Amino acid sequence: MLEKVLSLLCLSSALADQLCIPDASDGYKVRLSIKSALGDEAYVWNENEMFLFRATLAFAMRNQFNGQEFQVSDIIVCDETPRVSFWFVVTSPLNTSHLVDKEDVEQAVRQSRNRINSAFLLTDKTLEFIGIPPTLAAPVNPDTPPWLIVFGVVMGAVGAGIIILLVSSLVQKKRKNNNKTEDEGNDEETQVKTVENGAACENLDGVYNMSFSDNERLTQILHSHTDNGKP
Repeated sequence: MLEKVLSLLCLSSALADQLCIPDASDGYKVRLSIKSALGDEAYVWNENEMFLFRATLAFAMRNQFNGQEFQVSDIIVCDETPRVSFWFVVTSPLNTSHLVDKEDVEQAVRQSRNRINSAFLLTDKTLEFIGIPPTLAAPVNPDTPPWLIVFGVVMGAVGAGIIILLVSSLVQKKRKNNNKTEDEGNDEETQVKTVENGAACENLDGVYNMSFSDNERLTQILHSHTDNGKP
């Protein structure tokens, strides 16, 4: 009986070695960068961590295939390296000699990617499934509808344009009033100067006329005395 159990274990181990090989058509390569991600807090990768990885993969496969009870033994790992990289394949719980299609494994990994990353304190960049694109962040739905944001921007631009036009018109009006005031001031100064010049001319004419009249009277008086003194 013991020999039969040992033989079954050997056969299962040999079968696993045949199913999981590097570059297998239904296999994936995994690469972990624990030191780069965690620095001084990096943990050591060992058999316990590998068991956790296989368990999380079994969990992801169960989520993908409702009703099929995947076990840790269904996750077969091979070609493990000290720099923490390895290959894995997934066998069907209904037939351990049959591999689950690569596309189904990819869907299971993508669906549970956040749970897998959280188990190892890593991200898509530090826990890489080679050949499986990183999961995209869920689109953020803004609280304000996009059309309302666009409407607000347009109305803001229109309001700003109206304010600029009003301010510009007020500034131009103020400049015109200032120019008009300056012109009126210049006209008043010109009129004052003209009036002053005219008054000065009149005064000069008056002085000239008065002196001329006095000389004329003096001449007449001298002439009259001269005429009276004649024999």
